[in-house]
Amino acid sequence: MSRIGKMPIAIPAGVTVDVAENNKVTVKGPKGTLERVLPAELAIKVEDMDDEHHKGKFVTVTRPDDLKRTRSLHGLTRTLIHNMVVGVTEGYCKTLEINGTGYRAAKAGKELTLTLGYSHPVVMIDPEGITTEVIDQLKINVKGIDKEKVGQYAAEIRGKRGPEPYKGKGIKYSDEVIRRKAGKTGKK
Repeated sequence: MSRIGKMPIAIPAGVTVDVAENNKVTVKGPKGTLERVLPAELAIKVEDMDDEHHKGKFVTVTRPDDLKRTRSLHGLTRTLIHNMVVGVTEGYCKTLEINGTGYRAAKAGKELTLTLGYSHPVVMIDPEGITTEVIDQLKINVKGIDKEKVGQYAAEIRGKRGPEPYKGKGIKYSDEVIRRKAGKTGKK
């Protein structure tokens, strides 16, 4: 049995989870609504539990057989639903840091303008459901309720000038560690 797949997902107060036909899951919460069509092989149920470990409403994911495909989808499906529940209650945030002389970011409306040592400023427009905020011109917070979109947009921003290994210049995640390299040394 999938250790992650069999764990029930607690539904916090103020959150509703609906499972429609073809496993279309809709999660509504204080921060918004997320929808996703999940693999049809798995059974997704919203049920009331009342035992010594679980009290209240839970979402459970069960698989009908032990084929390799269904086993691999079991944990994935459970994690996707869990990410949706966390997204509509707490939301997701990724922080990026800019290092480098003259490198900076500015925000105007939905436009994020990055000055990254190119001959032109890089302008990015926030996608639907994602907000960015700039702190002290050197930190960018990417926020949203969909974990996948937040991660994707943060990766796109980082991709405009990834960190280089010699001086560490560029855009990096706040929790990322850059492997540094020694520069060239003169002849002896």
